[in-house]
Amino acid sequence: MASFDNLAAKEGGVGKTPHSEIDTPLPKPQSFDDEDAGETYHDSLKGHTRNDRADMSRMGKIQELRRNYRPLSALAFTVIIQGTWEVLMTATTQGLVDGGPAGLIWSYIWTFFGFSLVIASLAEMSSMAPTAGGQYHWVSEFSPPRFQKPMSYFIGWMSTLSWQAGTASGPFLVGTLIQACAIVMYPDYAPTNWQGTLMVIAVTILVWVLNIWGANLMPVFQNVMLMIHVFGFLAIIIILWVLSPRAPAKVTFTQFTNGGGWNSMGLALMVGQISAIYACICSDAAAHMSEEIKDAGITVPRAMVGSYVLNGALGLAFLVSYMFMMTDVEAALNDATGYPHIWVFSQAVSSGGVVALNVIPTLLIFAGTLSFNLSTSRQTWAFARDKGLPFSDWIGTVHKGLHVPANAVTVTCLFTIALSFINIGSDVAFNAIISLNVVSLMITYTFSIGAVLYRRIYHPELLPRCRWSLGRWGIPVNIGGFLYSIHAFFWAFWPNATPVDKESFNWSIVMFVSVGILAMLDYAIRGRKHYKGPVVLVEGYKGQ
Repeated sequence: MASFDNLAAKEGGVGKTPHSEIDTPLPKPQSFDDEDAGETYHDSLKGHTRNDRADMSRMGKIQELRRNYRPLSALAFTVIIQGTWEVLMTATTQGLVDGGPAGLIWSYIWTFFGFSLVIASLAEMSSMAPTAGGQYHWVSEFSPPRFQKPMSYFIGWMSTLSWQAGTASGPFLVGTLIQACAIVMYPDYAPTNWQGTLMVIAVTILVWVLNIWGANLMPVFQNVMLMIHVFGFLAIIIILWVLSPRAPAKVTFTQFTNGGGWNSMGLALMVGQISAIYACICSDAAAHMSEEIKDAGITVPRAMVGSYVLNGALGLAFLVSYMFMMTDVEAALNDATGYPHIWVFSQAVSSGGVVALNVIPTLLIFAGTLSFNLSTSRQTWAFARDKGLPFSDWIGTVHKGLHVPANAVTVTCLFTIALSFINIGSDVAFNAIISLNVVSLMITYTFSIGAVLYRRIYHPELLPRCRWSLGRWGIPVNIGGFLYSIHAFFWAFWPNATPVDKESFNWSIVMFVSVGILAMLDYAIRGRKHYKGPVVLVEGYKGQ
């Protein structure tokens, strides 16, 4: 799909992106070939290539992080954080209620193809501008000049809080999966919210330690987890196909359910597709690790697309197998653990076997939580580096000895712990906050793809050259990705069932509007004075 077109050929090379004119030139960023800085850079920040230096110089950024990730570890990182088959196993309740087994399978198929257009668009932008900022940087660089500053600020906030909310969901999922094992072995055990909160805190502290002091080992860890991701998948589906009772193929592929009480089956399917959407997001995580990946301009887009295809194939094979074993949807949904897959496991193996099988997704989701924290902290650090957050100077600091944005990692972990205390009083309120993950991420996809589409249609000669390009397919792919992002954004707000009460209401609409208002207030009070947007540092930029 990729071609290596020079989309900026008319401008004569990288970074020729004039926007408009001002009188005062911007300060030139520190050169990577600076004689005084060269020894420090080459001794402690190895792994960069000439292309990495060119990309960082064009964007006006100084290399502060080690480029520890190579193509395999970048792919492994992205595969693990997306974790499609693990998500389809543990987070498909809404799809089972609204659509049933057949609805889940078919909604996953159309979601996979729709989202592939989104991923292709984001992958190309990650090659044009491989930066930890990701979406807010792309909006800043590619949108119309008069909208660059406020729009990128809004998307920076949305992206930051989306990733922070998603990071909070990982430890919660790990904790509840551990509690599910306890329920299987000790049926009289009744888990409480405060115990779940303690689980979240314990997992978060472990993540904090590993992601600061074990950061150099993360690429190797990701490679090991990739093997477990593949072999764990094989172990589970082989055991299920050999030992579990199965539903007829006609039931699995053609029997739809409308457990949410919607007016039509079509509406139920649209509401239930959120399970498939949740399983397909987060490939853009690789973009936020761009400044730690060797030869990022080509490695990051390949990791994004490669992980999406690999996870998509494993996800489809797992989902079809899983739905064949879902012989009683109502019984699975009412399992004492709250996880339908535990009921499916129990139909095939003993209690000890259920726990053993459940260890596989628990371990992999913990690995995904580590990766999620890495990506979130880098996105948060990047936005602080561009003065987009309160206390930006502190959050945007990189530890000089470890070359890790330790303060951003700490902020991310503290945010997760703070949210976990909400769970003690109300798991509805906690779930409302983490539901912000999907809707906020969708709006960042919409704005960033819309921005590059604008640039491609009106000023194609101003697009930076990139080594992973959509070429002549750029406009149709961007249009498809833009429309699908809006589609997913719209349906992510819908509740699981009707009529709606405080338990079933999808509070993400409230959270999204609240965060949007907060972001705009912060922009009016503080941001417009301190935030310039990353585009002002881009080579060739001449302001408004």
